[in-house]
Amino acid sequence: MPLQGTRLEVNLAALEHNFHYLKSKLQSGVKFMAVVKANAYGHGAVAIAHRLQELDVDYFAVAYVSEAVELRDNGIKKPILVLHAQAFTLNTCIERCIEPVIYSIEMLDAFIAIAQDKQQSAYPIHLEFNTGLNRIGIDFKDIDEVISKVTSNSSIKVRGLQSHLAASEDLNELDFTNSQIELFKEINARLEKALPYPFLKHESNTSGILNYKDAHFSMVRSGIGLYGFGNDHTFDKQLKPVASLKSVISQTRWIEAGESVSYNRKFIAQKRTQYAVIALGHGDGINRIYGYGKAQVSINGKLAPTLGIICMDMFMVDITNIDCYVGDEVIIFNQEFTAREMAEKAGTISYEILTGIQKRVPRIYFN
Repeated sequence: MPLQGTRLEVNLAALEHNFHYLKSKLQSGVKFMAVVKANAYGHGAVAIAHRLQELDVDYFAVAYVSEAVELRDNGIKKPILVLHAQAFTLNTCIERCIEPVIYSIEMLDAFIAIAQDKQQSAYPIHLEFNTGLNRIGIDFKDIDEVISKVTSNSSIKVRGLQSHLAASEDLNELDFTNSQIELFKEINARLEKALPYPFLKHESNTSGILNYKDAHFSMVRSGIGLYGFGNDHTFDKQLKPVASLKSVISQTRWIEAGESVSYNRKFIAQKRTQYAVIALGHGDGINRIYGYGKAQVSINGKLAPTLGIICMDMFMVDITNIDCYVGDEVIIFNQEFTAREMAEKAGTISYEILTGIQKRVPRIYFN
């Protein structure tokens, strides 16, 4: 078998499985928005979006307009919502048929002015209200001003009302999450009374889909769930991790007791030790937090802990008790040895390791 280098293998059949599993949790008629921001959580936005478009997903969501433009340039026709639109990108939203999230009075005024200048009629926007995450969003106290602006300007039309649950994965925060849901319902009731047309309502993320059926409303948004993680080990069993990060051994070496490995002599051998150099580093997304034995990789079915500091283009692992050679495959994470497990051992989350995999790591798509 020819040697293969570092790559992220992306299983599109697993993506399809996760999509259908999450949709099975919804009532008939509830729309599904696929979150493909941050290069589809590191999996490759264009390929992921194309497969989901084939599966007839209802909407896509990205963080920034540049991400939406990339999708439009590569044949994505479904509606695209920009979760963190910024004033200097609002012209592009209209030019490329992209729907912005309006999360402040200032942003609403700016978009109305641009829509009027471009002679738009009923251009779709989504209003984000802050219900407790305290990130971005319009405050409830400003709802009357928002209603006044959107009902007096024919250049825009509210396509959606949204908010974001702060702790839907943590059932210890049940009361807080329910308070967010109730506030969202109150905001929705005020808008429904004021607007002469229907609009979408979406507040649930992946954990909201799985834990709060009464918060599905007319659309849900899923990011991490599509890629195989449900923020709970119970749901993880029903989902399939989509990505497998693999590399190869570039070199094997022996050192004697007292010798060191990597920068700043952070690992000093207590006995004669064999180690392997892996063709991957923090320049690829394997951050320095995974050094000092906080991560293990799988080589020929055995676990090898990291040694010393992760370098930019490579890192070292202990193979003293593993029979392996240059060119052998190294599994950093896959469906059995998951990104979630790797991340938790280093005190972080699967989102961070997945979104951190850099574009210089080739994506290989199959199924």
